[in-house]
Order: sequence, then C-alpha cells, then structure tokens
Amino acid sequence: MAVNRLGLVVHGGRAEAVQAADVVRAWCARYDVQCTDIDVWHDGGRRSAREEVAAAGDPDLVVTLGGDGTFLRGARLAAENDALVLGVDLGRVGFLTEVSAASVRAALDAVREDRFEPDTRMLLTLRASRRLEMPPDVESLMRYGRGPLLPPPAVRSDCVVDDEWGVPLHVTALNDVVLEKLARDRQVSVGVYVSGRLLASYSADALLVATPTGSTAYSFAAGGPVVSPRAEALVFTPVAPHMTFNRSVVTAPDEPVGLRVLERSGRAAVSIDGQVRGVLEPGDWIGVYAAQRRLRAVRLGPMDFYGRLRDRMNLTDAPAAVADGTPTPFWSVTTPPPGDMAHLSLVTAPDGAAPQA
Repeated sequence: MAVNRLGLVVHGGRAEAVQAADVVRAWCARYDVQCTDIDVWHDGGRRSAREEVAAAGDPDLVVTLGGDGTFLRGARLAAENDALVLGVDLGRVGFLTEVSAASVRAALDAVREDRFEPDTRMLLTLRASRRLEMPPDVESLMRYGRGPLLPPPAVRSDCVVDDEWGVPLHVTALNDVVLEKLARDRQVSVGVYVSGRLLASYSADALLVATPTGSTAYSFAAGGPVVSPRAEALVFTPVAPHMTFNRSVVTAPDEPVGLRVLERSGRAAVSIDGQVRGVLEPGDWIGVYAAQRRLRAVRLGPMDFYGRLRDRMNLTDAPAAVADGTPTPFWSVTTPPPGDMAHLSLVTAPDGAAPQA
C-alpha cells in the first residue's frame, strides 16, 4: 500500500511512546512520507475528528503509540477518513493494539509492501431525540479526572432528520455507547427498546451498548459476555441495575437498541468510547445501531483472540485441573485440516509452530 500521509497519535506520558514516535518519524523521512502529530490538546480544549484529520492533511495511515485508550483515539480519526490504523502496544491490556514498540519499523515496512490483511471492525453510530449538548455546570463536573472534553457531536448532514427517527449524530464508536448517571445518589431510569419494541425499564448506574470489539471493555467489567471481534452483533449490558434481570442481551446488527430516559429520572450523560459527549434530560432518547462504515485496522498475521484473552485476563488454570496434566492443542495447528474441516478458521502460530498455552 502506498503511504503518502501518516498521522501519529502518541501517548505523551509514556517515555517509550515518545521514543517509538521518533522511529516512526525517521521511517517517514526515509520514504518521503508526510508525518503529522494529531489528536493533541489545543488551547485547553479538543477539536472534532474532522478538524483534526483535516489539519493533518487527511492521512491514509494512522499510527497509535500507547495502549487501547490511545488506539481508540486514533480509531476515531481513522474512521472519519476511512484510513487504516496501526496500533503499537505500550499499554497494560492491549486487546486492540497489534505490534510491540520494537516491531514498529518492521510493521510500517509490511504496510508499505502490502504484507498485511485489513482487519475490519464494526462501528456504532447514533440517532437522538435532539442534538447533544454539554451544560456548563455538567462539563465542570465531568471534566474532573478526564482532561479536556471532546465537543458534543454535530448533526450529520448526509442523513434526513425525521420527527419519528430523530436527529442523526456524527458519531463513530468502536467500543461502546454508554448512558450513565450524573449524581452519585441517584440512578438513571431508562426504558430499553430492541428493534423499536420495549424490552424492559431499568434503574441502574449505567446502561451500555457495545460492539464485539468493546465486549472486553466496560461491558466485560459489568458482567457482559466476551464476544469474538469477528462476530456481527450489538451487546446491551446494564451496570448495577436495581432489578432481578441483570443479564446482557445480544442483538443482531440490524436490531437497533434504543435508550429513553424516563420522566422521573435524573439527567444522564452520554459517553462514546469513554468520552462524555453530552447530557440527556428526562424524556430524551438515543438509538444505537451498527454504522454503515467499518474501521480498517492493520493485521500482520492471524489474530489469536482467545490466546490474547487468556494472557490479558490472566486466565490461570484451576489447581485441581493442572494437577491432572498439562493440556495440549486440541487440533493440529502445524498440518492442514482435513477436507470436512477446511472451511474452519484455526489459529496458526506465525512460525508454524503450535501456539504456547
């Protein structure tokens, strides 16, 4: 792939990220690639994704240097421009990032030489009963511990505003959309709809809709299921609900999830991939659904999602089970599968050897 313009998103608080950024800039200088730092603080505030990518000259590759949070910031920009995103892992969890800092130069070479596969991920978008706003008093409250806030999302000009279907917001979420309470002493009360039909009314700390990619983020912490990033689904999860039914609900990608703040509820904040973007009043609603566009991430080899899940979540084996013997790979990963299994996707280690348990 020809890389002409590269956008760089750096976690400035990590020395190794700053060092890796120098490696990326040197690579760009060698191949005469325009390199621009983007998604940085400006005058105590934040710019929209469109403003940031425009200032960077509309990059065709976005490289993130940090953890999954930094990757999410880069993904927001890449999705805006339909650019590729390459995540360099310098964090503690690393479900989204692809390569280590030591491999960043080799990864850039692989992209330039077309030795990669694009990994497409579902994105979420929104419609709402009205345009989201951030009241000044709430902005001051939510700013604590979060840094400067992103601006409320604009209304999308490419879609029709409809009284029945609401206002289309300019939103792309890779992980999740969350409706959360503002006051510590008062939960948010929300009616939850699936495909336009009422599912249940909840009183909870928060309610969220996640992508398969986001199933290992906030949804997982709230007790939601782990979903393969290759799946096509929306995952609805209540957070600390005051009701017996506290399970997640997994819907099809063409089954939108609606969240309406009930009349006697307190105000609720709308967060998109962890960033507060506006506040809803009682009677307001948002509808979360799969976006038409998808994120394109650089994948240099087969993704062992379940091996990564085991490592990142520290899934140690039960002592009693370990005492009964060490498990070996269930099926061969070094020889081709037989004909009746040829259509299956089995993880293969990069060097052809069996992956380590």
